[in-house]
Amino acid sequence: MRFSKLLIPTAKEAPSDAVLPSHIYLLRAGFIQSVGAGLYNFLPLGKRSLDRVRQVVKEELDAAGCQEVDLAFVTPAELWRESGRFEKYGKELLRFTDRKENEFVLGPTHEEMMVNLVRQSVKSYKQLPLHLYQIKTKFRDEIRPRFGLMRGREFLMEDGYSFHKDEEDMKREFDHMEATYSRIFTRLGLDFRVVEADSGAIGGSGSKEFMVLADSGEDTIVVCEGCDYGANIEAAVRAPKAAPEYEEGEEPEMTAGEFQTPGIKTIDDLADFFHIDPHHLIKAVAKKALYDEGREAIVLFFLRGNDELEETKACNAVGANELVDVSEEELRAAGLTPGFMGFINLPDGIRYVIDKELKGETPMIMGANKEDYHLIGVTVPDYGDFFADLVAVQEGDRCAKCGGRLHYTKGIEVGHIFQLGTRYSEPLNATFLDENGKRRPFVMGTYGIGVSRLLAAIIEQHHDDRGCIWTRESAPFDVEIIVSNIANDAEREAAEELYRLLKSKGVEVLLDDRKERFGFKMKDFELIGIPLGIVVGKKLADGQVELIVRDGLERIDLPLERVADEVLERV
Repeated sequence: MRFSKLLIPTAKEAPSDAVLPSHIYLLRAGFIQSVGAGLYNFLPLGKRSLDRVRQVVKEELDAAGCQEVDLAFVTPAELWRESGRFEKYGKELLRFTDRKENEFVLGPTHEEMMVNLVRQSVKSYKQLPLHLYQIKTKFRDEIRPRFGLMRGREFLMEDGYSFHKDEEDMKREFDHMEATYSRIFTRLGLDFRVVEADSGAIGGSGSKEFMVLADSGEDTIVVCEGCDYGANIEAAVRAPKAAPEYEEGEEPEMTAGEFQTPGIKTIDDLADFFHIDPHHLIKAVAKKALYDEGREAIVLFFLRGNDELEETKACNAVGANELVDVSEEELRAAGLTPGFMGFINLPDGIRYVIDKELKGETPMIMGANKEDYHLIGVTVPDYGDFFADLVAVQEGDRCAKCGGRLHYTKGIEVGHIFQLGTRYSEPLNATFLDENGKRRPFVMGTYGIGVSRLLAAIIEQHHDDRGCIWTRESAPFDVEIIVSNIANDAEREAAEELYRLLKSKGVEVLLDDRKERFGFKMKDFELIGIPLGIVVGKKLADGQVELIVRDGLERIDLPLERVADEVLERV
């Protein structure tokens, strides 16, 4: 392609709302164009990079035995009602009616549609396993779209769905797709980590995220210094927190009973009052749980005094759609005593969950459900169905896998795989006949990659203060030839000959043949970020051209007759 014939509207400045490097450089370099909040046009350079990333995804999925399909973007709302997600998904699901008052949604994901396809087409275990995928535009009505392609409302996504006769085979495919996705991100030149994750609105029994490590990432990841453990903070686990070390004879001793604590409501005040480490205190966190059809309930979560509640874990523990804060007035109206709540002597009908690390702990102190009183010498039961993991893992906590220290890092989620089980096949009545002629629901997995988000992730990880630095498999072109002085016949003819030669060898080449100053062309080369540049300029008089490696801006003088071989070796 010739620069002079290509639409590449580069700019010196980016809009004021662009703060991340990827957002700034993709706009400035003419890859994308904003048309509304979270909506972008892909211009020629952007479309080329998007297509190259898409091709990497497709090649690896096809090689892994997956089959590509293309489902309707507009999805009948009835399918979402069958699965139970029409209300649960929230306002991010764009709902609308057609002229005949039929209800539809713009699919942010296609579990229901794919299950509907398979339940009409697959009848026997002999047709399993089956893995279907698509690479398609999706829409999620984000309340606050931001950061360019990182969190847009419309995006290109690969979503795959596998169907199996049993859980064992589903887990085999889950592991297979973890390896396949890892190959995709490795080919794209990304530094990433596979982490344990929360399944969120998709559902299922287990999931893993693929996180590109970047300081600008929105997700906090917990990683171990001593092993390969990693998890999104919403799903991170730790080894049980050790008790404080005491000198002999100084361990806390308490006689069980009520103790008057006038005005002592906070954990810090309680620790000071009893001269005790918060490790031996139980805090109560009150939330209002929101469910389908407007149902709501006050729930109390109990955890150790020096821990914090992880709200996603808490939400999952009570099967709620969302947890919101609850006022003191609402607590008192429910018969609760703010600042003095415990799990003993609660009013009837109040649901509670205790963090599982507290199981069997003694002696502990917690609220007595009575104004100005706490219970001391409490022994937490070691049985019951009211325990769950509620703790937000903190930096410095110990790894449950190896005992090493855990710390935080930032990441960009670019892929997510789920073990769905029968989460969708059962409510949608998608079944097959097994070896014994018995009808059984499909056991499913689902897998997704944010293809357009990958462009942003690549630039977040690969850029400098001059612009983009595309990786080999994601670049819009393999090499750019820059004619220093287009009016110089020798330079122009040498560049044209090199351009034809490289194209004949299958190299994607951009020839900058514009009648612009050399410095202007170089700034565009650095901004756009094509991996290799060849400058045909004054050194041509000595039979030399200059090869520039965009990553690091290394400059190498080469004889004109050798530069094509050097480029072929690198690309």
